[in-house]
Amino acid sequence: MIRLITGLFSLIIVLSSPAIAQKDPRAQTILDAMSQKYKALKSYQAAFTYASSGATAKGDITVSGSKFRLKLDGQDVFTDGKTMYSYSKEAKEINVQDYESGSTSELNPAQIYNVYQKGYTYRYVSEQKQGGHTIDVIELKPTTAKNTISAVRLSIDKADKLIRNWTITDKNAKRTVYTITKFTPNAPAPDALFTFDKSKYPGVEVVDLR
Repeated sequence: MIRLITGLFSLIIVLSSPAIAQKDPRAQTILDAMSQKYKALKSYQAAFTYASSGATAKGDITVSGSKFRLKLDGQDVFTDGKTMYSYSKEAKEINVQDYESGSTSELNPAQIYNVYQKGYTYRYVSEQKQGGHTIDVIELKPTTAKNTISAVRLSIDKADKLIRNWTITDKNAKRTVYTITKFTPNAPAPDALFTFDKSKYPGVEVVDLR
């Protein structure tokens, strides 16, 4: 699955020392408010930019409960909450597999606002000004060495508690930055958006991995 932030988001985020494992109360208050903001929405749509290793791309995601549809750089990943479909335009192939929201990447875009609640420590970094917004920056670090991510920095708007951007740093020091360019709360999200219609993919090979 494509890694995002949460999702979601996905959504987006190793040290086991007790001192480092403590969770910052100030950061938790902000994260809890952010999580409640997203949970209160029936659905949402977000356009974003993606930058990594000098390359840039644009993406789009629509989320409704455990359902999501993510479009990014020639790929289309979507789920109805039970089955996940991953389409590659270049390969002319769509993979089908069972979907379990709790067992997929912690950057699951449908659960980006919950990622901090399990498997991460967090701390308040600073207050910043970004594009006319006052932002709280919070850093998350995984609690297990198995995680390929070193850290995630979330920029959360002080006024509306929405995530404006986030930066993922992996253990090889590679940085990936996602920036929300447009956010639409309670956007139209019909069930058909999250289901597979073979007639819309003529000539595409369907690979069932279930």
